[in-house]
Amino acid sequence: MGVRYFSVDRGAKWTRRRPRNLRIFDLHIDEQPDRVRVELQGELDLGTAEQLEDELGRVEAEGPELLVLDLRSLSFLDSTGLRVVASADARARDQGRRMVIVQGPPAVRRVFELTRLDEHLDVVEDPAAIDSGT
Repeated sequence: MGVRYFSVDRGAKWTRRRPRNLRIFDLHIDEQPDRVRVELQGELDLGTAEQLEDELGRVEAEGPELLVLDLRSLSFLDSTGLRVVASADARARDQGRRMVIVQGPPAVRRVFELTRLDEHLDVVEDPAAIDSGT
């Protein structure tokens, strides 16, 4: 139990205005007795999805009743990241657990809307809605 932080730094060729090693993805895990909250920050894409997948696998192995995936601080989501989220939801359903997604900003929300996954996943705007069941 407790809180853990992870970061992915990716060296890239940037213009002179951007730092050479720009942190593009952070993962914050808060484990409670009845739930685990995973907060994502930055870009969830082909280069960072594997880290999320690994951490979700570790978290899921502990069997929490509720997994909350908080996307409010996510700035970008591609199809690889979307696959990781959808797969985690499928595993939760198969194992009789609940996964709730806290909706991200408009650019991230749009990916869910275009794929219509927002109609099939348990998505809330406000984390307070998780406990109230709405």
